[in-house]
Amino acid sequence: MKIIELDLTGCKTLNELHERIRVAFDFPEWYGKNWDAFHDLLRTECDADKVVVKGINTISSKFAEDINLLSEILKRKADFNKLCNFNDFSYEII
Repeated sequence: MKIIELDLTGCKTLNELHERIRVAFDFPEWYGKNWDAFHDLLRTECDADKVVVKGINTISSKFAEDINLLSEILKRKADFNKLCNFNDFSYEII
């Protein structure tokens, strides 16, 4: 089982948050650092069985909408994989 751990502990900027995503998911340097790019690469470049996101309780509430978007995109991937009978994919935000 391949698990990606995305640690957002102490993120100060949206750019930093997306850079941590890029590194954790091993996305290419040209990753667009926006939610559309995350969605696209998650569907095409991510072979993980599970994603664990941690440290959200340590970042500013100004990222609440971004955390909701992150969660929604991960949920869409899980739902899509299930619908298409692809490998199981799950996520956990702790």
